[in-house]
Amino acid sequence: MRTIVGRPSTTAEAATSTTTVPDSAIAARLRLVVLRLARRVRQHADAAVTPSQLSALAALEHHGPSRLSDLAAHERIGKSTLTRIIAALTEAGHVERTTDPDDARCARVAVTERGRALLEATRHRADATLAAHVSALDADERARLEAALPVLEKLLEDA
Repeated sequence: MRTIVGRPSTTAEAATSTTTVPDSAIAARLRLVVLRLARRVRQHADAAVTPSQLSALAALEHHGPSRLSDLAAHERIGKSTLTRIIAALTEAGHVERTTDPDDARCARVAVTERGRALLEATRHRADATLAAHVSALDADERARLEAALPVLEKLLEDA
């Protein structure tokens, strides 16, 4: 349970408006907001690649050239699923496959310049989409959103 300050409509209410809300209710509301916000951002993504492909490409960029089994573990998906994702990314020129220097039976995949350009463009569109929504907030709402970012980032660290 958490005691939170509600969003009062007057200054007088602000001094007295506290409510005890169960953690599960906060989690449910947060989940809904995060999923809807993510959906809005995805709607402005490149339609030529799927969200799963973008996720794998971003993970590959972050971790560097990787074996498929390692990338599948990072993405928490099955190797066969990742194989299909990587095949599509390779065909589109976003990823290149090479022989693993440590084990010739295995392949390594790496992001190409074309893949990096796709990620950069996708991030730019996502940032622009979010910036448009943030700019519609008033100064107080923007300040509260900025103050909440470290808490949201901490949720990712604990995951």
